[in-house]
Amino acid sequence: QGYEGLVEGGDNIKQANWLSVSNIIQLGGTVIGSARCKAFTTRAGRLRAARNLVEHDITNLCVIGGDGSLTGADIFRSEWAGLLEELVRDGQISEEVARKNCRLNIVGLVGSIDNDFCGTDMTIGTDSALHRIMEVIDAITTTAQSHQRTFVLEVMGRHCGYLALVSGLASGADWLFIPESPPEDGWEDLMCERLGE
Repeated sequence: QGYEGLVEGGDNIKQANWLSVSNIIQLGGTVIGSARCKAFTTRAGRLRAARNLVEHDITNLCVIGGDGSLTGADIFRSEWAGLLEELVRDGQISEEVARKNCRLNIVGLVGSIDNDFCGTDMTIGTDSALHRIMEVIDAITTTAQSHQRTFVLEVMGRHCGYLALVSGLASGADWLFIPESPPEDGWEDLMCERLGE
């Protein structure tokens, strides 16, 4: 459950094996879970997360997420030595354990369906999100044709029109709205004219 799992510990931290990742490549979402974690935005929450990691001898993290997740990872990395010192001072871990776990290595991977990060061809999540959209479009297109109706679809993507644009191109959509290019005045008439054609 992301940082929530680090803070809560317990059954949220367990070793993965081949069975953990068997038969999941075609699935959307994430089998490891994802959660917003207010506790991790506080030093007290990060202290609990550090304690849970040290308990499991984990000194390598792979953080998959967007701006919030990667910013949190950078803060956690910069505080790591201080967090261990505090755990030693509070008697929660020994100095030997702190020395053994003195370095926290973090790899950050952009996980965003929006494909809005430079330096990569496609961010994690984009491909499966696009496949889900196209599955829905394929299913609804036959219904639209048989009923001779126009369908309006809203797709995923918070502030980025990548998925809308690419799925619109792939499906031959007649009209498209994306946040990067807001509609101009009079768009309603233009759209009706286009659909009328």
